Parts: sequence; C-alpha cells; structure tokens
Amino acid sequence: MLLVLCVDLDDDLGRKTGFSTPVIGREPVEEAAVALATADPEDSDVNVIFQGLHVYDDLADRDESVEVAVVTGNDEGDVSANREVGDEVDTVLASLSTGEDVTALVVTDGAQDESVIPIIRSRVPIDGVRRVVVRQAQNLESMYYTIKQVLDDPETRGTVLIPLGILLLIYPLALIGTVLDMPGFVLGTTSALLGLYLISRGLGLGDRLDTSVERARRSLYAGRTTLLAYVVAAALFVLGGVNGLDTLEAVRESTAGDLGVPVMLAALLNGSIRWFAVAGLTTSLGQITDEYIAGSLEWRYLNAPFYVLSIAVVLHAVSAFFLDRVELTFLATALTAGTLLGIVSTLTFAVAESRFSDSEREEDRRGAERV
Repeated sequence: MLLVLCVDLDDDLGRKTGFSTPVIGREPVEEAAVALATADPEDSDVNVIFQGLHVYDDLADRDESVEVAVVTGNDEGDVSANREVGDEVDTVLASLSTGEDVTALVVTDGAQDESVIPIIRSRVPIDGVRRVVVRQAQNLESMYYTIKQVLDDPETRGTVLIPLGILLLIYPLALIGTVLDMPGFVLGTTSALLGLYLISRGLGLGDRLDTSVERARRSLYAGRTTLLAYVVAAALFVLGGVNGLDTLEAVRESTAGDLGVPVMLAALLNGSIRWFAVAGLTTSLGQITDEYIAGSLEWRYLNAPFYVLSIAVVLHAVSAFFLDRVELTFLATALTAGTLLGIVSTLTFAVAESRFSDSEREEDRRGAERV
C-alpha cells in the first residue's frame, strides 16, 4: 500500500479550522482541504492537501492500493513540531487495516516541511517526495503580489523594513556628521539604534512592552491601586538613589584619603534605604488593598510590610555601623529587633489564618448539616 502523506508542519489546519489531526481517508481529507481553503485561501498548505488528493485519485483510478492522510506538527519550533508529526504518523500507520507493506509518498510545500522527512523515514519507507509549487509563483505578477503582501503585514514591516531603513540612513547621517565634525557620534548613535532594535526583536521585548502597556491600561480602568503604588515607588527609588549619591559625596568630603568599597556601598545604602523602604511599603500596601477589594486577601499577605521594615532596619544599622555612626551595641539591637519583627509578624498572621480558616470550615460544616 502507498500512503500519501500531506505534511503541515506548523499545524495551519488545526489552528485555522479546528480539525483534529491526523486526518485519514479520502473524504475527511477533502473536507479538511475545503475548510482550510475557506478559512485562508492564501495558505500554501491548501495546495499540499489538494495535491495529495490528486495523487490519491490518480493511483486509485489505476486500481492501486493507496490511502491519503494529513499529518501536522505545531508552531512551537522545529524539534517539537517534528516530534508531533512523528506521533501522528504512528497513529496513521496503526489505523491502516492492511496486511500489505506500507510505503509513503510525502507531499510538502517547501524545504521547511521537508525537514521532517527523516522522522517519517524512521517509521515507514519513503517512495518519493512531492513538493507543491504554484505555477503563478514563477512569474513577475506573483513577485509583485508577494512584495505587496510583505509591505502590508505589520509584523514583517517591523522586522524587515526598520533595520533596512536604519542601514540606509548610515551613509547620509555620516555625511551630516562629517559636516558637523561629529562623524563618530553620528555613526555610534545609528549603530546603537540598530543594535537596540535587533536585541529587542531577538528577546521579544516589543511583545513584552505591549503586554505591560495593556496590563497597565486595564489596571488604570479597573481602578487598581497597584498601578499608582508602582508609580510612586518608582519615584521614591529615584529619590533614594539621588540621596544615596549625596550621602556618598558627603562621606567622601569628610574622609581623608580614598574610600574603600565597603564604605562606599555603606554610604550609598545608608542614604537610600529609607526611601527604598517607603517604596516597598507603598507597593505592598497597594497590593494588599487590591487583594482585599478582589476578595482574595490572605493573612500571610500582611507579612510584606513588616518584612520590608525588618529588612530596612537591619540594612540601615549595618550601613551606619560601617560609617562609624553607631556603636556595636546599636547594631546588635537593630539586628535582633529586625529579626524578631519578622518572626512575630509571621507567627501572628499564621495563627490568625489558621484560626479563621478553622472557623470558616466549622461554619461550612454546620451549614451543610442544617441543609
């Protein structure tokens, strides 16, 4: 028996039509082809499936033993997609109720889909590979249409045209830089823009930025206090950093000789820790407020402000000790106080959560008994 295998490596069929794959048999495969053609007439996998049907009909007219099937991968990458295709080929082979030896004719639409051929060959002998090429794609009209489609696609425009435009701007910008006697600055700025763009595309920062903006927009319209708390915390962090630099400068002016790295870090921390602590309190209280409004507040969430205070007390005492502003006794007291504050808050809210949870369970039990 010859098995005509139509390969759709990125699972356009499943994603666009909802068909469960693999699709086995002449009529189911034709239904799948029509559904995909209806959903996306420009998808090249439509031609692959119809080509598979054409080969099937041609061989069936010759009274040859033949079957047709569509196997798909996924859009998670070549390795995962190839494994998915291999599993579906196993399913197809297991469904064939024949005692004949089975060989395969693989139908694809290009080199990318043909990367799965070794996976198929490991399961069934391959008699041939048929690559489907649309005739219109060989003429100038198709080239014009393809270019037009690329320019109309927002994602392709951002991926191709932006770096190409930056590259084309290098020469005129270099001429402007030469006139302004700043060629190095202009070329460096252009190169930095191109590099930042490529890095952002490679790391997917654009999608993450869009997601963050959408999340912030929803939080704004939903009245979430967390958004305001984060804005205030960011401002406090900036102020804390500035105050830390001022403290470092003051320590440098009051100290003879060079400062050691521990002293410099202690000065930066001592000047900024109070601002950082207030920023931490702001964000934790904002999060607690939103959790309470949403009805999902748990007692252990209330530990966050106390942990922030504990950490702030400890770091402030340690940095002050390195700057010779406090004695060892004060440092020991602060470390003990910070530790006790964290432990007491943890135990307090753990006990409260346990008791309230037990009370709620008891009330639920009594309500169930009454029912």
